[in-house]
Amino acid sequence: MLARTNRFKGYGGLRYVYKKGSSARSAHFNVRYVLNQRRDQYRLAVVVSRKVHKSAVKRNRIRRRLYEVFRLLSPKFNGPYDMVCTVYSDQILQLSNDELTEAVAQVLKNANIIDNKTT
Repeated sequence: MLARTNRFKGYGGLRYVYKKGSSARSAHFNVRYVLNQRRDQYRLAVVVSRKVHKSAVKRNRIRRRLYEVFRLLSPKFNGPYDMVCTVYSDQILQLSNDELTEAVAQVLKNANIIDNKTT
């Protein structure tokens, strides 16, 4: 479970990330990010549309899995980033935890959010 301090409150912060943030993409999801020097910790939002899967149960499962992967990788973050992860494919449900963690880590490495030396 993602801590309350690591969640967005309201739409102002999300709008700022969408407007000013950079993007890194994988086959299943996209991460928009911007460095936020005014905060001490990262913030994360995971967006899963009904177009990805009609079932709310499956969309919430995708969201929970991604929150957990980001939480486990958070000690390796280079700074307090604001991130929005937008999911495009329901194939995330078929990925194992190791494959999903590797996919997220690769996107974060490409975005220079975590160092290329770490996994």
